Amino acid sequence: MSAETFTATVTLADVSGPVLALRLLLSEHPDLPAGTIRFSDLSPDRLDVWLHDDLRAFETWRAVLGIDPHAVTCDTQSDDRTWVLKATGEYAGVRIELTSFSDVPAPEQAGGVQ
Repeated sequence: MSAETFTATVTLADVSGPVLALRLLLSEHPDLPAGTIRFSDLSPDRLDVWLHDDLRAFETWRAVLGIDPHAVTCDTQSDDRTWVLKATGEYAGVRIELTSFSDVPAPEQAGGVQ
């Protein structure tokens, strides 16, 4: 196998933009709800934020990132038992992909007819 078949290793320096954006968010918005934060060697210029079971946390992040509410997509997964909200914004020159997972309320919880 030749050296050409391997791709270059992504280093921590390559993800410095998302790391610095997260540091700035921590400094300027320390009360943001914590979530799963991911830096990826597949997209070293992006910061992924995953939030679970709290749609208010998603809304707080969306507002801080200045994402238009109309830019949020909503889908379902797990046989329509889980809502998935997604939005993409930018902060400190870094693309941030925001994703929230939350249970879809049962009809009786949502005020629907059984």
